[in-house]
Amino acid sequence: MKSEWEEVKVQDILYTTDYVANGSFAALKENVTYRDSPDYAVLIRLVDYNRSWNGGFKYVDEDSYEFLKKSSLEPKDVIISNVGANLGTVFQAPELSLPMTLGPNAILLKPDRDDVDRDYIYYFFMSRIGQGEISGIVSGSAQPKFNKTHFRAIKLSLPPLATQKTIAHILSTLDDKIELNRKMNETLESMAQAIFKSWFVDFDPVHAKAGASSEDELDKAAKDLGISREVLDLFPSEFEESELGLIPKGWEPQALGDICSVITKGTTPKKADLEGATDTAVIPFIKVKDITSEGEIKRDSLEKVPSSVHLGAIKRSILKQDDLLFSIAGTIGRVAVVDSDLDNSNTNQAVGIIRLRNKVHHLSLIWLALQSNLTQMNIASKVVQAVQANTSLTNLRDIPVLLPTTVLLNRWNDVVEGLLDKLRANRIESRSLVETRDTLLPKLLSGELDVSNLNLGLTDD
Repeated sequence: MKSEWEEVKVQDILYTTDYVANGSFAALKENVTYRDSPDYAVLIRLVDYNRSWNGGFKYVDEDSYEFLKKSSLEPKDVIISNVGANLGTVFQAPELSLPMTLGPNAILLKPDRDDVDRDYIYYFFMSRIGQGEISGIVSGSAQPKFNKTHFRAIKLSLPPLATQKTIAHILSTLDDKIELNRKMNETLESMAQAIFKSWFVDFDPVHAKAGASSEDELDKAAKDLGISREVLDLFPSEFEESELGLIPKGWEPQALGDICSVITKGTTPKKADLEGATDTAVIPFIKVKDITSEGEIKRDSLEKVPSSVHLGAIKRSILKQDDLLFSIAGTIGRVAVVDSDLDNSNTNQAVGIIRLRNKVHHLSLIWLALQSNLTQMNIASKVVQAVQANTSLTNLRDIPVLLPTTVLLNRWNDVVEGLLDKLRANRIESRSLVETRDTLLPKLLSGELDVSNLNLGLTDD
């Protein structure tokens, strides 16, 4: 019951520290050595969380780790970014095989009482209630930040431990499924990219057929490649010269622009158009920052433009379902597909819009081709370094595309589209789960939803 909840300050229930609590900047510089190669401990940073803990870590040796002992980490410890554009990002330390210690520009929270659940604290500061408390202590404009002293004075409602655990369990069950979907999508995309590379970059089936001298060898080649003999038979057994070099005989090299009905870029509305709009209807507006490295469009961060501006001043960049987006300024090379919920949305001039003439045949092939190392290096070699790095629509149109025979392309779609359909379905499900979690969060943390009588078999340990 809400009457059993305790009003507390952060300093009453949490041990709060950071990297600089270990010593002065001079002492830190003298006693802490960063390394790019694996060493005794991992320095946990916001960038590592943003990479989904997939590598690129910084390490410290054992002496450095001992010097930083005030901010050593355990798995699931709560971390909040307190400096810069990503201020307020909340995450938990991962399960790694090495000791961990906190990096700069973040604070660490550990329960300082036995009746405080770490996961409950994590969800509190993730919620709009906790984020509102953080926003209230931010200072600075060019470089926003908040300090530990002000953070420790934040007030929150603390339910009994059993209720904390129940709330955290409900929310973490949703998060676990979201994380499972993310990992499954990593696997699905890796599988699709591996098939793309084998068929359309390395030409493994063609090399295998060219080197086989009997039916038995062809059967073995198909088995080694993980494809059926029927699929192998659809590939040619020799190469021919082209402007792209040696390619499978009978395949057609084209430029991306040749198979598209539209390659253009978005439009940034003028300030005067936005200020002059009086309509209340709004349209999602996608920027490069909204496209993740995994190719997801972050719905929760999308800005909106008035419908009258969308249909007027920036109507040339209205998006359609299954358009491919390719970032062409700032962070170049991000790729995403417009799903049905973003049909009729819009985007700015840093995002290239690729609309295929034949989506049924070419969408999965071009989606993977744009993400491939070959295309990414091709575009990177043509980037113009100005105030903001950028590439041109001409460079997009000139991206080389290699089209196989229609029969083989149909079989490719049979093999790969199931993987990509599952990937998209997982993303849709995860967005729904995020929406459910974010709806429940404030209701659970305010006591509006009373879970004190739920028996989920949780213990107070």
